[in-house]
Amino acid sequence: MDKKAIYKLTYGLFLLSTREGERDNACIVNTVQQAASDPIRISVAVINANYTREMISRTGVFNVSVLDKDTPFSAFEHFGFQSGRDVDKLGDYWFKRTENGLAYFPQFANAVLSAKVVESIDLGSHTLFIGEVTDAIKLSDVESLTYERYQNEIKPKKPAAASKGWRCTVCGYIYEGDELPADFVCPICKHGPEVFEKI
Repeated sequence: MDKKAIYKLTYGLFLLSTREGERDNACIVNTVQQAASDPIRISVAVINANYTREMISRTGVFNVSVLDKDTPFSAFEHFGFQSGRDVDKLGDYWFKRTENGLAYFPQFANAVLSAKVVESIDLGSHTLFIGEVTDAIKLSDVESLTYERYQNEIKPKKPAAASKGWRCTVCGYIYEGDELPADFVCPICKHGPEVFEKI
């Protein structure tokens, strides 16, 4: 199976944010899509081990910043390769707030959607949130970033650190060994074995 075929699906990259009490958090996701038009609803699937998923489960609200093609790799490193449990991801980042009080990132995004959760489904590795859109703001006309463009143009190409093993196609982490355990979770980006390729 050529797992890179997944990159051909026409979906983008997004910065998912939420707030619980005085604590903000955000993470990178690639699983947002419109689910209905009346009322407007969107869906987002978030890895169950993700701190942002826990916060959305408790608060029932989120924002989606639609990342544009000029988003630097440093934003993916900052929001995607570390956990909000360990660091204040928004502490050093400039952001604005929508009317619902949640952060969005106009320096990277061409639009922001605010939503309240109306349904959630546990999918095993992820939770699927269905959110009713409560606000939507167009920020610019810059083209949206696709997952394929991220893989081909933004994510640095890393030389193989091992002659055999498994490489995470999301963050580049190398698992050394002949067999990748079926329940393996990448220690960097928290994705499962489905995103690893044999090297």
